[in-house]
Amino acid sequence: MPWVVVWGFILAVSLGFWTAVSMIAGVAEPWDAAGYWTIFYPAALVLSAVLALLPRRFQWAVGAVVIFAQVPVVMVFSGAGPLLGAGIVITMVLSIPAVALSWLSGRTWRIYRGL
Repeated sequence: MPWVVVWGFILAVSLGFWTAVSMIAGVAEPWDAAGYWTIFYPAALVLSAVLALLPRRFQWAVGAVVIFAQVPVVMVFSGAGPLLGAGIVITMVLSIPAVALSWLSGRTWRIYRGL
């Protein structure tokens, strides 16, 4: 499968996930959801690990894509406000565990498949 299709799918799923979080929680910014730390962020980490099984290379980047997909969702629902920069910095920090988890998941999958 071409890499553009794989990464397009990963991006689309990530954007869809955070859009659904915003709509379900009734908030413009996913990180404002009441269950962000207990439900949605852990679910995003699991999503990062699962989606990391798709690409052949750069599995670590899946975690960054999943977490950073919050930013365009925020911009669509609430615009580019003065705190968007702070949100991007926080998103960078939040992406670290997702990157580590997606790397580990992808690496484990490659070892399992014997690649």
